[in-house]
Amino acid sequence: MDKERIKGKAQDAAGRVQRQVGEWTGDEKTQAEGLAKQAEGKTRNAVGKMKDSVRDATDKLEQHKIESEEEDNRGNTLDRDKDVA
Repeated sequence: MDKERIKGKAQDAAGRVQRQVGEWTGDEKTQAEGLAKQAEGKTRNAVGKMKDSVRDATDKLEQHKIESEEEDNRGNTLDRDKDVA
């Protein structure tokens, strides 16, 4: 899990708390600040999810490349063994 996702979730939670406190006290400024903090946290979380997706896709491509190379090497070894026999 990307650090941005963790930071984003924490910031979202803090914003929810701040917004709720603003609602309880009737402080519109605190409510607005909490809402803004929530939005920023959600954005950070989304960025972290995108980073995770890109990292996962890159890992899959790399693994596929390794597997393809291994298959090619096995095929070359079999062809070479046929030539020797």
